[in-house]
Amino acid sequence: MATGWAGDGAVQDQIDATVKDAIERARSQLRSGPGLTHCEECDAPIPEARRRAVPGVRLCVECQAAHDDDDAHSGYNRRGSKDSQLR
Repeated sequence: MATGWAGDGAVQDQIDATVKDAIERARSQLRSGPGLTHCEECDAPIPEARRRAVPGVRLCVECQAAHDDDDAHSGYNRRGSKDSQLR
């Protein structure tokens, strides 16, 4: 039963669209093509297995882990209440 102006399933449609947009954004940021043989940051050799597993790889495992740790704190409030997310 719909209330207000939103039709049945409108909230789920909005959630689905948000997830779809996030997936498309993440996929657009993926690199492709041949990877580097040496790390872009520390010049350490990148193993062949890593280059095959991660197309377009540019960082060694250690530098990638450090980079991922920096990105983990992106500023989104994922645990806060709904009110804190709307501010």
